[in-house]
Amino acid sequence: MVYSLLFILNIFNLFIHSIYSKYVRLNKNINGLFDIKIMENTITQYDTTIGRCRELFINKMKDYGSSWRILRLPSLTDQIFIKAMRIRGLQENDVHKVDEGEINEFVGIINYSIMALIQIDKGVVIRPDMILEESIKLYDEKVKLTKELMVKKNHDYGEVWRDMRVSSITDLILQKLFRVKQMEDNKGESLVSEGIDANYQDMVNYAIFSIILLEN
Repeated sequence: MVYSLLFILNIFNLFIHSIYSKYVRLNKNINGLFDIKIMENTITQYDTTIGRCRELFINKMKDYGSSWRILRLPSLTDQIFIKAMRIRGLQENDVHKVDEGEINEFVGIINYSIMALIQIDKGVVIRPDMILEESIKLYDEKVKLTKELMVKKNHDYGEVWRDMRVSSITDLILQKLFRVKQMEDNKGESLVSEGIDANYQDMVNYAIFSIILLEN
């Protein structure tokens, strides 16, 4: 009798374990599909946002040529800093005397950061030297690398940025800028931190996240 009861209990436990295992696998599959869907949405929004920035970059190249090629990295960093401080001011002030929104400033941060990434690779010149086609090619190359970084970080950390306030992301951009300024003062040398280029890439991605949040 005792052995029969034990046998029945073992069968019951195996049945419960089987049902639980199937539930866990199903739950993982559902969560996995959900995560994939969110990531696909993020990539779509990312591409749409960077497409607008790219269009503005091309139009300014047509108007002004590659005059930005004479800008040294500290000059580009200061331009980004001005825009980030402008955004912070817009976030803190209820009354705006100039009718310019945060999104335009974030677009500026994105394009100046990509210019800086190009300058790191190509060096600074004393005269504009780049035709439109070459500048677009380099722009796209930097965007590709920066997007790949975003995808990797999103995989590791999830979509936590979607729960952040735009003001907090703005502060992170300013933090990155002060780090870059310090590294520039140290002639680009750092003891433990990532390089200047990684900071510019982070600023691009932070700015894109901010635009996505503002528009959704």
